[in-house]
Amino acid sequence: MTTETTIGRIEISPMAVATIAANSVRQAYGIVGLAGKNAADQLLGQLAGDVHRGVDVRIHNEVVTIDLYVIIEYGTRIVSVAHSVQNLVKFNVERVLGLPVASVNVHVQGLRVSNSDA
Repeated sequence: MTTETTIGRIEISPMAVATIAANSVRQAYGIVGLAGKNAADQLLGQLAGDVHRGVDVRIHNEVVTIDLYVIIEYGTRIVSVAHSVQNLVKFNVERVLGLPVASVNVHVQGLRVSNSDA
């Protein structure tokens, strides 16, 4: 997204939006982590140490659409966790960047049991 001002131009890349979204997801209750869209993305993200793995951002006509691929903790209410993530990501992206978020789509890629002995 590019905005022209009287003193110059401001460009916001999808990666900047993805960083804000990824950090927001990691703060949400019930989220174990982000996952790749498929097995190949998962492997590449782990090898490269990609902090944006599991976040897909599209900006069209200055409106943001975000797809999140998450792993949720087993035993939590999946719908409640997903709804909470949607609200948190939308709020943070709009607050930080001032861009309207059209949708935040949460794709649950798996469930993980936390180690209760740790």
